[in-house]
Amino acid sequence: MPYLMAALVAVLVGIAVRSRLGVVTIHDYERGLRFVRGAARGELGTGRHWYLRHSTSIRTFDLRPTQLTVNGQEVLSKDGVAVKVSLSASYRVAAPLTAVLSAADYTAALYAELQQALRAAVSSSDIEALLANRADLAPGMLAHGQPVAERLGLVLEQVAIRDLTLPGELKKLFTQVVKARQDGLAALERARGETAALRNLANAAGMVERNPRLLELRALQVASQQPGTTLVLGVPGGVPFAGRGHARAPSESPGTVDSGSEA
Repeated sequence: MPYLMAALVAVLVGIAVRSRLGVVTIHDYERGLRFVRGAARGELGTGRHWYLRHSTSIRTFDLRPTQLTVNGQEVLSKDGVAVKVSLSASYRVAAPLTAVLSAADYTAALYAELQQALRAAVSSSDIEALLANRADLAPGMLAHGQPVAERLGLVLEQVAIRDLTLPGELKKLFTQVVKARQDGLAALERARGETAALRNLANAAGMVERNPRLLELRALQVASQQPGTTLVLGVPGGVPFAGRGHARAPSESPGTVDSGSEA
């Protein structure tokens, strides 16, 4: 009987103690913060941790990169054009204790900082400079946001501009400007080609003027390149004509061909 009572008491004590204990499992990609009566008592690594419910609490933090999207902000540029811009950012928790103590919601704090930086960057540039330097907008936002994220216990890893939208009428005007610029470049190239062609013709005319026989040679060259063309050449009198390895003397009649001397 005494043994039974002792076992019963032990079971009751175990139940009472177990009801006051809590357990939390922290994974490899997490960190935990232990708070005892409201005071931080250090970080917890991977594993299972027991704690007293009435005096201790444990908060876990995911250390993996987190995507943050700053939705489209309609901002007036320096020259008064309404531009709608949105961006995305990637951050991760580097110092859980700093993240808890620096802001009630560190994600919201980072969002607000990026939102204000985006509005400031757009409002300080006119629309043409903003479009021309669009590739530099994201690196500038990253450089501006990294110190702020560090104060929040975070690491800002990446910032990218998602959309930069212009009003419909202004978009059409910019399209027309680009088309006109391309048409002007095409006309300039055509003019350069025509100028080069005229320059070559002028040089050729000068050469023909100095040596008229070049025109006949050029005509023969062009005619020889045409398929199925037969050329009939007139040989001036007194010019030897080579044929079958024998030569006709100028004094001989056209119908007489010297067949060679006998041995």
